[in-house]
Amino acid sequence: MSSFTSFNPVNLSNIVKMAHSSFPDIWGWIQNLPPQTQWETNTKSICICSSSQTSIALSISKTLIHPSSISFSIIANYNLPISLWTSKPLKSTNNTFFHEQLTISKLLTNIIKDILNYTPINFSNSFLKLPEPNSIPNLKDIINFVFLALSFVVSVYEAPQDIRCDCINTLRDQFTCPWARETSKRLMKLIGSNAEEQWMRSMNLAITNWMMELRAMNHVLKAPSPMYSSALSGLGLWKIQLYCPLIAMDVEKCNSNGQDDQKLGFSLNYHQLEGVIQLNYQVMVREKWIDVLVSIDNVRCNIIRLVNETLMKERGAGIDEKHFPSRISLQLTPTIQTNILSVSVSRSSENPTLEIGVERSIEASFEPPNPHIGISVSAGETITTNLKPWKFEQSVYGNSGTFNWFLHDSVNGREVFSTKPSKFSLLQPKAWFRNRYSSAYRPFTRQGGVIFAGDEYGESVLWRFGSGAIGQTMEWEVRGWIWLTYWPNKYKTFYTETRRLEFREILSLTIA
Repeated sequence: MSSFTSFNPVNLSNIVKMAHSSFPDIWGWIQNLPPQTQWETNTKSICICSSSQTSIALSISKTLIHPSSISFSIIANYNLPISLWTSKPLKSTNNTFFHEQLTISKLLTNIIKDILNYTPINFSNSFLKLPEPNSIPNLKDIINFVFLALSFVVSVYEAPQDIRCDCINTLRDQFTCPWARETSKRLMKLIGSNAEEQWMRSMNLAITNWMMELRAMNHVLKAPSPMYSSALSGLGLWKIQLYCPLIAMDVEKCNSNGQDDQKLGFSLNYHQLEGVIQLNYQVMVREKWIDVLVSIDNVRCNIIRLVNETLMKERGAGIDEKHFPSRISLQLTPTIQTNILSVSVSRSSENPTLEIGVERSIEASFEPPNPHIGISVSAGETITTNLKPWKFEQSVYGNSGTFNWFLHDSVNGREVFSTKPSKFSLLQPKAWFRNRYSSAYRPFTRQGGVIFAGDEYGESVLWRFGSGAIGQTMEWEVRGWIWLTYWPNKYKTFYTETRRLEFREILSLTIA
């Protein structure tokens, strides 16, 4: 990871207002270029974005060694042009570059791999295999989006400090527009799940680096894409994928002690949340009504490092200091509720059993010089309760069904996300939150995440619809909230905090 220097102070709000409202059609521009033999100069350029201080352009240049080859570059125009990125040379046999499928595929793969390489986590991107360009739907949007993503990443890492903030802010709003969000989902589906994870780690590392720079200057600014989510509906399964850099999550509560600890701050911020929510649905058509049953298949939540172990030890508080999931809440709601007759849940409220035991003991002693016999009797009563670290609840609000998981402190039974441990408890070496990733009684996976699967949490919510719903394709809103909490693990600090992420996706279901 590149080392950063601070940005020069600028008026960020003015820069954001000046940013273009849409990204240029790079694909269309390249398609309309004449053959290389007809170029009047060796370079063709298009402006990607501009501001009061600088502009960023994409250039296509003939290579001097091989006249039939070209290379792409991203240039920041300041006092002098500054190259932020250059592609590998791409050979064109007939001087009409974008009419050759193989060359297009090489360019797309080149850009994606260069973005993936902007993370210090070791990986192999040999698994990245893209289909033929002529079989990729929305190829124009895909290519435009990867150039947008590449421009943002190279601005973070390669732009000089005088213009870095300017470059980034001219691009940041592009990521929040509907076009970018929808295209990013298509791209993730195209490259596959393994490359998707690496892509999101590279992008969110760049976002984290940028926001850490701004915080060092006391600037508060929303990340360009604080959270990525996608949804899939079909074959009886709803699936939602989530990625969010920890630095972009809202801090719900924290104590002031430790906020200035730079090592701890580095460890806590250089992580990202990765989540998967899978729900099974089943449509059952009865004689006079329809039942829609939604049950839990998998809910997975992991906290993943964005930097390697060496850097986390050198600049951070160690790899064991990070947030852990403390509460997860899901809410499912049919968007059209005209035909809903009832909503039912499959699980009763918790009614734990208390085991009460009475212990009695008699102690007698006899000493020969003393004629008296001393008898002591002691009676005690203990109450024990078996409490799992994770408590699951279901509920109904109107026509919405909810699933809730709450993590509890196994010592005092209190909810973790809503309480703060005492300083005395933070000093206890055998507290459950100490060595929480290696203890045999840990409430997490060894990597620090949680998995709620159908073997234990296969509960369901059932909606009953009138027969008038037959034949309709219904939309369902899935809203979710994930709370992540930090309590010290091995590091000596009294600092604690809880952050929260909210997401929303629309899923579809055909009643037939």
